[in-house]
Amino acid sequence: MPDYIYLLENRLSVAQQNALRTVRDLAREAQMTVFLTGDAVRDLTCGNPVRDLEVVVHGNALSLKSALVKAGGAVWGEEAASRTLYLCFQGNVRLDLGSAHRAEYPKPGKPVYHWTSIQEDLRSRDFTVNAMAISLNEGSYGLLMDPTNGVADIEARVLRLVSNYGFLDNPALLIRATRLKARLGFELEERTQTRYENAKGDESGDDLIAHLSAHDRSSELEQIGHEEEPLKVLHALEAEGWMKHLFAAWTAAKADVDKLTALHDLSIELQVQGVHPDVSAAQMQLLTAKLAAKDLAQLKTLLLRPGFVEEWNNLDARAAEFAKILLAKENAAPSATYTLFTTYAAEAVLWLGFTSKQAAVKEKYENFLKVWPQARQRIPYALMVEMRIVPELPGYQDLVKTIFLQLIDGGLTNNDEIRALLEPHSPPAPPPPVTIKRTRAKKGADAKSKALLDDDEDEDSDGLDDEDEEDGDDLDGLDLGGDDIDLSIGLDDVRAALPVADGEEDDVFARDSVGDDDLDADDDAADEDSGDDSDDEPPAKKGKGAKKKAGSRSSSRSESRSDSSTAFGAGLKALALKLDLDEPSDPADLDEADPTIDVDDPAPSKAAKKQSKAKAATHSKASAKAPAKVVAKAPVKAAAKAAPKPSAKPAAKPPAKASAATVAKKPAHAPAKVSAKPAPPAAKGKAAKSAPAKAAKKHK
Repeated sequence: MPDYIYLLENRLSVAQQNALRTVRDLAREAQMTVFLTGDAVRDLTCGNPVRDLEVVVHGNALSLKSALVKAGGAVWGEEAASRTLYLCFQGNVRLDLGSAHRAEYPKPGKPVYHWTSIQEDLRSRDFTVNAMAISLNEGSYGLLMDPTNGVADIEARVLRLVSNYGFLDNPALLIRATRLKARLGFELEERTQTRYENAKGDESGDDLIAHLSAHDRSSELEQIGHEEEPLKVLHALEAEGWMKHLFAAWTAAKADVDKLTALHDLSIELQVQGVHPDVSAAQMQLLTAKLAAKDLAQLKTLLLRPGFVEEWNNLDARAAEFAKILLAKENAAPSATYTLFTTYAAEAVLWLGFTSKQAAVKEKYENFLKVWPQARQRIPYALMVEMRIVPELPGYQDLVKTIFLQLIDGGLTNNDEIRALLEPHSPPAPPPPVTIKRTRAKKGADAKSKALLDDDEDEDSDGLDDEDEEDGDDLDGLDLGGDDIDLSIGLDDVRAALPVADGEEDDVFARDSVGDDDLDADDDAADEDSGDDSDDEPPAKKGKGAKKKAGSRSSSRSESRSDSSTAFGAGLKALALKLDLDEPSDPADLDEADPTIDVDDPAPSKAAKKQSKAKAATHSKASAKAPAKVVAKAPVKAAAKAAPKPSAKPAAKPPAKASAATVAKKPAHAPAKVSAKPAPPAAKGKAAKSAPAKAAKKHK
């Protein structure tokens, strides 16, 4: 189904749209519903050019006559019986305005009208292809009404009678069927063809066509002149024998065929240049060129619209008036002449170009039709696009016309002049798009910060058992200088008591308060420091022995914390002796400047090293004299949370001996440490070194 709103806005000419809008607005003011009907709807649906407009209103159309005249419409004719006005608007637009009615035929050719709705009006028309209407009302604009399924007959290209008795009631339909067949190329539907042949019969046909009304005769005679191919229609009517009933003196032999062809050619050339004349009056002049003057005068009196006859009679006078204006001095310039051609009445332009013999007039027509249009090829469309002057801008067509007129006048000879003309119409360039880009380094830093934050949260969520597991795993690589310490102590094993120096007691209290897991961390720190004696020493191998040690650690942690003679404690003290660390005489002397061994951060970050260097510089003197400490992590979650994540890359091995300078590089945010009481300085010797070995031997 076609979109009739689109068709109304694009298939009708500007002059036709203006005329239709005027009638619609006046009908609304009079509170009348208005519809476009008849040939116009059929031609819109078929795709043919729309030559005439027919509008129907609910109410008396004659009451709008005065308003239409004030709005610029010329009344070319009027029929009171059917309440119909024949109008002509600017641009030579023919529009028939009628009232919705239904016709009854008590006798052939004698209609009686009844005022009714648009639906009843459509059901009482001639053929289904003409019984369609498009609403022009608010809220239903563009709605198609097709009660007789005329669209289907248009697709089938057939003419079907709306009423089975159409030919008998109105003999004019016989002539109309012949004319529509010649114009549209349609065929009569099978039953319609049978009815046509029956109504056309020799004797009955003559009797039937004799009832043709004067109104229908006038309408069909004038319609020949409005056809796009009038000679074709005239030949068809003459072949069917209908011309002798319309006007016997008028035949196809009375037409000037050659001039009629030339007129059509000139009309097409004018349309290409934007001039759209109505050729109806000029065609009638040539179709009756060989008709006797008496017959011609009689024919003019028979036509339906007196206004059309007047236009026909005034063709020569209007052409002479246009010639006078065209040759005036003020229109000598090519631009002025071109403007005159495109704004003057198109019918006068057509007839003057067809009939004039003056050389000056012919030269101007030659320039308008063939010479000046070549200047359109020099319109700088590419430069206009470069300067952002596109067809979507308001005033684009006017600017193109201005350039064209200056070109035909010989102006705009160089690029600078063209740019000067276009510059005021060039819109400003749009601002460049703003894009915010983040550098790759910044993105990496943000991602790293987020990753560290996530790692801290993960560590914070872990329990102490996970920390103990990690600390226990570090014991696998513990190396105390070649003497392996077997910590595999079962639940039923009896631990040997560790030798204690004279005057000292085993620090059982410290082990009970700190816990075995924290001492494991000290063992890890010892593993770090002892493993750094040689840069080439490989890491401890993992295998069955490692699994065995892991199982031993699990059982050793379940031992009573009150037993001070464990091999683990011996290993811790041996580690302190191995690193040659001195214990202060008073535990209160331990402070932040004392060197510590961090078992959780073998490779501190660069930022942490810088902070430690600054701190070490402040306490350099105290750190140089203070003894090293062996510390264990406090068994609290806060300490684990504060510890930084170990680096993925292996850290550079520190020197074997822990000094104040190396220890000061530890990160400032190292986990909290609780000092485990190391062996006294007097314990350095064979007795202290032999204690771990004896304990290990006894265990084995």
